[in-house]
Amino acid sequence: MKQSLQLRMGQHLTMTPQLQQAIRLLQLSTLELQQEIQTVLDSNMMLEVSEEEPQSNREDSANENSTPADEKTSEGSQEQLPDELAVDTSWDDIYDLTPSPGLKQASDATPPDPGSINSAKKTLHDHLTWQMELTNFSDTDRVIATAIIDSVDDNGYLKSTPELLHQHLVEHLDDLDLDEVVAVLHKVQSFDPIGVGAIDLQDCLLIQLKRLPENTPFLQLTIELVSEQMAALGSQDSAKLKRQLGVNDETLSQIISLIQQLNPRPGSGVEETSTEYITPDVYVSKIKGEWRVSINGDIATNIRINPYYQTLIKRGDKSADSQIMKNHLQEARWFLKSLQSRNETLMLVSQEIVNRQQDFLEHGAIAMKPMVLRDIAETVEMHESTISRVTTNKYMHTPNGIHELKHFFSSHVSTDTGGECSATAIRAFIKELVNNENPKKPLSDNKIAVILGDKGINVARRTIAKYRESISIPPSSQRKRIL
Repeated sequence: MKQSLQLRMGQHLTMTPQLQQAIRLLQLSTLELQQEIQTVLDSNMMLEVSEEEPQSNREDSANENSTPADEKTSEGSQEQLPDELAVDTSWDDIYDLTPSPGLKQASDATPPDPGSINSAKKTLHDHLTWQMELTNFSDTDRVIATAIIDSVDDNGYLKSTPELLHQHLVEHLDDLDLDEVVAVLHKVQSFDPIGVGAIDLQDCLLIQLKRLPENTPFLQLTIELVSEQMAALGSQDSAKLKRQLGVNDETLSQIISLIQQLNPRPGSGVEETSTEYITPDVYVSKIKGEWRVSINGDIATNIRINPYYQTLIKRGDKSADSQIMKNHLQEARWFLKSLQSRNETLMLVSQEIVNRQQDFLEHGAIAMKPMVLRDIAETVEMHESTISRVTTNKYMHTPNGIHELKHFFSSHVSTDTGGECSATAIRAFIKELVNNENPKKPLSDNKIAVILGDKGINVARRTIAKYRESISIPPSSQRKRIL
C-alpha cells in the first residue's frame, strides 16, 4: 500500500477551559460549591473575601476589566475569552502550577476541617460487644458470644440459626454441644436492647413479653396469643383469635394494645445516624401578589480580586513571580465570571419554574402541573443538558417546604377534558385518599383508579400501583386493620 499525504478540512467542537469551568461550577451542589470556593481562595493569591463593600460593588470590582456578559450559549451566559487564548488550550498550558519560592503551598496552610473530625458512630455490634466484655463469660462462651453478635443484623435479628452456628464453631472448638450455643444465645438475648438476638419476629416478641413484670394485665394471654396464634394475628382474624383465647372484643383490644407497645426491630434504635441538613440555593417569596425568586446570599462567599496585587501586576516586570501573578489574575477573573454565570443561569431557570408552578406554590403538590426539561429549555433558550445540570442537587425553599428543582418535573396523564395531570399531583391524590380511607375497608388500586376517573383523570390500575409503591404505601391487603 502506497503512503501519501492528504490535506483535509473539517470542523469539530472544542470546549474552552473557561467553558469547562463554568459547566463544572453549574453542576456542583451547594456544599460542593462552598468547598470549591474555599479551595480557590486558598490557592489563588489574587482572590480575597470582601466583608465591607455591598454585593453589587464587589461584583463590579471583580469584573472591572472584563467585558459584559452578552453572549449566551447552550451552557448559559458566557463571556468572550482573551484573544491570546487558543480554543484548544488546556489549563496546564496557560498556568505555571509551580509556586514561587516565597509562596507557601495551599495544602500546607489549610487547617483541618473541624466538621470532618467526628467521633466514631455507635453501632449495634459495638453496643453488644461492650456488654459481652462486661459479662462473666468463659473463654469458650466468649468465642460463642462473639460469633452470635457477628450474626446479628442492624434490626437485632439473628441472621443464622443456632444449628448453623454450632456447625461453624465445632470446627474451632472441640467437644462443643448445641446446648452450649443455645445457652450463650439466651444470655445474649438478655442484653440491651430487649429482644436482640431473636431468630424471628415471634421469638422477638416473646423475649420482650417475658421481660415484662408478672403483674402486667393480660400478660399470659398475650404470650399465649404470640406463641400459638401468630398466623391469625398476622391475618387479623379477630373471630378466630377471640374463639381460641376465649375472650371478648374489649379484652382482645387490650391484648393487641400490649403487643403494639413492643418493638419489632429492637436494634434499629441503637445505631446513631448523622443528620444531613439541606441549604436551599434559592428562596421563593410572594411580593405584592407576585412570586419572586432570590439567590441564597449565604451560599457564595463574597470574593473579589485584591486591588493591591492587581496594581503590582501593572507595574511588574517579566520575572517569574510577575508571570505567576498574571496567571493567578487571569484564573481569578475566569472563576468570578463562571460563578456569576452560574448564579444567573440558576436564577433564570428557577424563576421560569416558579412561573409555571404557581398553582403548586398556592395549593400544594395536588396542583402540580406536568413539566419536562424541554419546556424550560425552550423558554430560556438553553440546552436540556444545561437545565439538567442546574436542577440536579439544587434546592428551592418554598411555602410548601424545601424541594429539589428536579421535584417540579414530572410526566403527565390525559384527562377527560383534554388537559393533563402531572404524576406528582396523582401521587398526592393517592396519598390523600389513603389517609382518609376506612382502615377496615382500605381502597384497592382498582377503586382508586375509579375515583380518579370520576375526577376526569384516566389512570390504569397498574399505574396506580406504581405510583403507590413510589410513595411507600403498601397494598390494601396490608393496610387492612380489623383489630
